[in-house]
Amino acid sequence: MIPPSLFNASRLCLAAGLLILPAWAMAQATSPESAWRDANAAVGQFPRGHADLLKWEQQQAPAIAPVAPAVPELALATAEQAVRQAWRAHRELARPLAILGATQADRLAAGRWLELDPSLNWRIHDFGELLEVAVQARKAWTEAVLSQQALAPLRQALAAADAAHELGQRMVSVGNWSRLQQTPVQLARTQAQMNLRRAQYAAAQAQARLLKTLGLSGLHAAVNLPAQLPELPADVMTEAQFQRRLAAIQSELPRGNRLRNQANAPLAFAAYQASLALARASQDELLPLRQYISEETVLHYNGMLKSTWDLLAEVQNQAQAQAGALAARRDFELANIDLQSVLLGAELASPLALGAGGSEAPQSAGH
Repeated sequence: MIPPSLFNASRLCLAAGLLILPAWAMAQATSPESAWRDANAAVGQFPRGHADLLKWEQQQAPAIAPVAPAVPELALATAEQAVRQAWRAHRELARPLAILGATQADRLAAGRWLELDPSLNWRIHDFGELLEVAVQARKAWTEAVLSQQALAPLRQALAAADAAHELGQRMVSVGNWSRLQQTPVQLARTQAQMNLRRAQYAAAQAQARLLKTLGLSGLHAAVNLPAQLPELPADVMTEAQFQRRLAAIQSELPRGNRLRNQANAPLAFAAYQASLALARASQDELLPLRQYISEETVLHYNGMLKSTWDLLAEVQNQAQAQAGALAARRDFELANIDLQSVLLGAELASPLALGAGGSEAPQSAGH
């Protein structure tokens, strides 16, 4: 998440603009220089400047009654719960589940697929269908959680863009900016609005796909999901472990399936390794560095060494970094599911195409 100090500091900029507005309005008949002197005098009335200004604004704001959000009837806190719900929707799988037994079914539902006996593919009729339903349910649940989690940084980026747009309008109104100078700020706000709208639609679609996968379309409007996924796994599959498991499953498959598996498994393992490296780099390097820059920006802003535009741009950069880290995490989760299913003999429809999940391009600040 974006550090509260950074996000609150960006709100200070907009709060200052809202409080100073009466001074600007009274100065319309005077010069822009006079308007800015009045504005600075208004800020100077507070011992701690912008910090006291925001506190004053919050005290003057009318109380707003909170609106309780609708709580979905169905809650799925884990991917395992999603898998079991999907199995219940496929009544024809009751018999192979019974043959599989509680212990093996628990491992399959919990995603501990490498603990399963490789011979299950030919010993249990319809095991392939059991596995496919588990794969689709786990993927749908994961994508729904991450799509929901991606909304928070985009909302924060839009809030910063709104603040920048408001301040830009005020600078134009007193003649310190031209209409052309305001245009980049306005474009950034429009882009932030579009990004959030796309993400909201993607989250709604992910919810719809999850409900369809679980056989609950029309029965529930939404699913209550956890705020975020668990941490990245500490234990990862090594090359030696991969080769041993591949040899084990190869010995259990018919010749045609064995050839397809032999071709698909290395592709799945390469996607797993690459996506894990990107997800770890995003989590362990990119986000901590971005947080350090954010904290320093707030300190420099408080010391008048950074401008309002630098502060607002940093909120957007931080949000962009978080969105990229979530995209990298999504790639890893899907690659992990694909790899484990291939090592149980499942087919790989197509190799995972890794997105630009861990990349970021810092936005330039307006001055």
